[in-house]
Amino acid sequence: MSSSRLVYSTDAGRVKPEQARPPVASGDGIVRIRLETAGRKGKGVTTLTGFNLDAAELKALGKQLKQLCSTGGTVKDGVIEIQGDHRQQLKAALEKQGYNVKLAGG
Repeated sequence: MSSSRLVYSTDAGRVKPEQARPPVASGDGIVRIRLETAGRKGKGVTTLTGFNLDAAELKALGKQLKQLCSTGGTVKDGVIEIQGDHRQQLKAALEKQGYNVKLAGG
């Protein structure tokens, strides 16, 4: 069985795979805001999904929303996580910016 992928060359040493550009987060244009507590030791985290933004824009928006709520959070795998329950505040702020927002979950 022959592999067409070059792994090592005596010319240049180890060959690294080409760095691909990070994919744009897929979304349907509807931002969904939900409160999650599962797997977080009972602490609530507000998650926002459905943005059609690249990684850098998503990170900048996450920073802006964390500052708005005066709390911490992160951006992982196209999902913005904000510590605490800030669903109503985030919904109002995102609608003001022109996003189509829905509150998801119970």
